[in-house]
Amino acid sequence: MKNYIKSLGILLFILPQILMAEVSLNSLFSDHMVVQRETEIPIWGWADAGENITIEASWGEETSVTALEDGTWKAYLKTPKAGGPHKIKVSGKNYIEISDVLSGEVWLCTGQSNMDFSMERFLNNSKEPQYQPLVEHVREEVKTANDNWIRYIEVPQTMSLFEKKKNFKGQWINATPGKTEKISATGYFFAKELREKLNIPIGLIECSWGGTRIQPWLSKETYLEDQNRTEYFEVSRKSAQERIDIIDDENYVDLVYNQKLADWYSSGRKGGAPRPSIHDPRKEKQEPATLYNAMLSAVIPYSIKGAIWYQGESNAVHLPEEYSDYLEAMIKSWRAEWNQGDFSFYWVQLAACIRGNEENDQGWAIVNDQLRRTLSVPNTGMAVLYDIGEGKDIHPHNKMDVGKRLSLWALRNDYNVVTPVSGPLYKSKAINGSKIEIEFDEVGDGLMVGRKVLLNETYEVSEPLKWFEVKGKDGVWKEAQAKITSKNKIEVWNKEVSNPQHVRYAWTAYPEGANLYNRDGLPAAVFTTENY
Repeated sequence: MKNYIKSLGILLFILPQILMAEVSLNSLFSDHMVVQRETEIPIWGWADAGENITIEASWGEETSVTALEDGTWKAYLKTPKAGGPHKIKVSGKNYIEISDVLSGEVWLCTGQSNMDFSMERFLNNSKEPQYQPLVEHVREEVKTANDNWIRYIEVPQTMSLFEKKKNFKGQWINATPGKTEKISATGYFFAKELREKLNIPIGLIECSWGGTRIQPWLSKETYLEDQNRTEYFEVSRKSAQERIDIIDDENYVDLVYNQKLADWYSSGRKGGAPRPSIHDPRKEKQEPATLYNAMLSAVIPYSIKGAIWYQGESNAVHLPEEYSDYLEAMIKSWRAEWNQGDFSFYWVQLAACIRGNEENDQGWAIVNDQLRRTLSVPNTGMAVLYDIGEGKDIHPHNKMDVGKRLSLWALRNDYNVVTPVSGPLYKSKAINGSKIEIEFDEVGDGLMVGRKVLLNETYEVSEPLKWFEVKGKDGVWKEAQAKITSKNKIEVWNKEVSNPQHVRYAWTAYPEGANLYNRDGLPAAVFTTENY
């Protein structure tokens, strides 16, 4: 009895301290972080309801806020010019000090595997020997990189079908020996280009997952803004709920799965593990809004300069004709939730890769064209990558040129560094008898027939233009001839097509030898003049 009373006394003494919530912060606000320079950034976290929180920055700024009834709080802090390191102190009933804070430019890195794959994923030998020099380049970069002003934090891959997560577990690292290999390769080479041109800190927030479609990256609210998207969302949610009801039934037993699992173990676990007969949608990364809820929501509204997006491979066989609609809606909704205006948003046309069937091949081209059409959204840009792909690897090693080409848009649009940003972009067509004249934007000093080999600069060659097709009134696409006729125009024709209607270029997943460039060495974008 005495021990019981003693234990009860100790419990009553410590209980108020247990119940007292310490001030805490979103994981983005931690040691080695990069804050967006020369602006007013949100900083947020949790505390007891009504608790007063003070934020002090070593650069001389201070602010305070009172936690709301639900324990959440958000304050705003002015940031200094580029540089550091600095400290940020957060005080309430407890005290937090964030050290080694840099002020610079922060970029969100999102998409699927070609954004997600870290540098170490490109250290293995290439599948085709001609690309091995790219592997050696990445190996040397990982070995020698030593830049404390490139900082990176990754949101862990997780799913949330219904709840919007507001935090995650992660920490900032820098591009120094032993750490660089953990950084997104696309993000790293993008940041490296900015560092070389701007000489300021660059922070990367990665929020991506291999194999994902665009659909899980849109919020529920974004789906409900449009009738077509609403129908897609509601059908998916209805199916998901039906499966959840079956799985959660206390009497449910997956006999088929259990038998397959037992057979798998008895065979020595050869091959991949079997999956349940009914897939739990709460564990399915392709469900609409699930990755927005679990990952993106956890970093909004951390102040950023812009976003880079490498995604689309998984949509080649899933609603490719609607890709632009989804991408436009996603960009619009993200910008609204960040409440930073139309922040810069740059993406890529997919790198060339041999696909296994006609549907995937054509879907790949459609997605690329849909990406091009999305350039109608303000303050966006697109890097073209078909000339740096690898036929047998959907994850090409040349992320060096990917980062460089994405950075060109940022350098011109965001940092006023005069530079070409793109290869030729389809502008208009004019049918002249048996020929179609195509006019381009972004031609720089003019068009040329070019060739790009590994990391070397593109050079002009004396060859015919390749990968152009024309479509006549019979609706059949045929290989076409093409020639450059002026600084920004070409003619396209096929002698067998007397009444051509449309032109398309590089319309395949693997347009090997496609060779229209501008004289800045940047490839023309995949396009079709047809509205499909």
